[in-house]
Amino acid sequence: MGVPQIAIIGRPNVGKSSIFNWLAGRRIAIVDPTAGVTRDRVTHLIELRGRFAELVDTGGMGIHDVDNLTEEVEKQIATAVDSADVILFVVDVREGVTPLDQEVAKRLRYVQIPVIVAANKADHEKLDSHSYDFYRFGRKVIRVSAQQNRGKDELLEAIAEKLPAPDETPSTPEGPVMRVAIVGRRNTGKSTFVNTLVSAQRMIVSEVPGTTRDSVDVRFEMDGKAFLAIDTPGFRRAKSVATDVDFYSTHRAERSIRRADVVLLFFDAAERISKVDKQLCDYIAGQYKPCFFTVNKWDLMAGNLPTEKWVTYLRDTFRTFWFAPIAFITGQTGKNVKALLNHAWNLFQQSQERISTSQLNGLLRAAIDANPPAEHQGKRPKIYYAAQVAVQPPTIVLFCNEPRAVAPQYQRYLLGVFRERTPLSEVPIKLYLRRRQRDDSRDEIAGKLRGD
Repeated sequence: MGVPQIAIIGRPNVGKSSIFNWLAGRRIAIVDPTAGVTRDRVTHLIELRGRFAELVDTGGMGIHDVDNLTEEVEKQIATAVDSADVILFVVDVREGVTPLDQEVAKRLRYVQIPVIVAANKADHEKLDSHSYDFYRFGRKVIRVSAQQNRGKDELLEAIAEKLPAPDETPSTPEGPVMRVAIVGRRNTGKSTFVNTLVSAQRMIVSEVPGTTRDSVDVRFEMDGKAFLAIDTPGFRRAKSVATDVDFYSTHRAERSIRRADVVLLFFDAAERISKVDKQLCDYIAGQYKPCFFTVNKWDLMAGNLPTEKWVTYLRDTFRTFWFAPIAFITGQTGKNVKALLNHAWNLFQQSQERISTSQLNGLLRAAIDANPPAEHQGKRPKIYYAAQVAVQPPTIVLFCNEPRAVAPQYQRYLLGVFRERTPLSEVPIKLYLRRRQRDDSRDEIAGKLRGD
């Protein structure tokens, strides 16, 4: 499993960003008394009981954004809730239970993950009794004050207790099941492809764009491997989402990507790559999902266009996803479909690979020796060591003296080295930079890297 996520949720102006900064130990999120300052999700890596977790700050639930971005804010909140392993529901002790608090509690009532109520702004003991009303939500309530530094240890301990076990991964009695989402813009042949997979008319197939309006799961087996194919609605440009059906179709398709182990991004061989394709690829990349570029309906182009031209076209268009494999298939007849799925299974396995600490640090040392990081403000940053802390996606933490001094270009260089010299050649790698603590004893190669 990936790094567990702790989503900080609540109505506007209860101190979510203050809690986020407080737990992170540094000022990251903007703190302002004006409701609605936080819109996008803001994340930060923290360490609890010797393992890592990701804090996720979100916008206020129920805010009416002054720039007409309410739907986007709500979408970011929904994504955080869907991806979370623990939810921190922040409320304001001084104001007590408000109707909007009740609305947030209602939205969290049916989530299947632990929810902790953080009763914030309990600046002194006289305010502690004000938190009793929040027990009506049926959740564990912890009184805290980000401003006065009250209750931090208790809150972190409660979060640590609710995090999933490190080895807790979804499985079935029969063995692993690879969840593969088939996504793309409208009318690229996704449903026909699924029908071919299961050798049955499982999906409604139509030439009318947008026939599939919900995400549908179809389980099948091939060569002893179990797959769960997730057929999704075709994507449209945001300004073309004119109805509620379109809005929820897009939301469910994005949720399917988040659920998937591998994503097949479909293109129509007879059509040019569109802005929708680029937006979709960006979303997949943002979720760190292994992706297979799948050029469908290739039978219509055979003999007219060499595959090399499409490969070059894809590589030039999606430069940040240069490592994603490419397949040319005919979904209607099944040509090259089996090879595609076998390769997709390989991506699934790559995403679960663990690189030993010694191997990872050997690669890091060689990379730094060959190409040291550039100086920052007259000083060369020091990268002490690396550790892989999670899989799906493979997640690597670099411990250094100043994370901000390691340029993005150098981070991409190190990712390229890790990808080239480990089994992670075709999957996204999540990279964190973290400041090494003074009492950190995990410094086996620091002296060697410094040349001591």
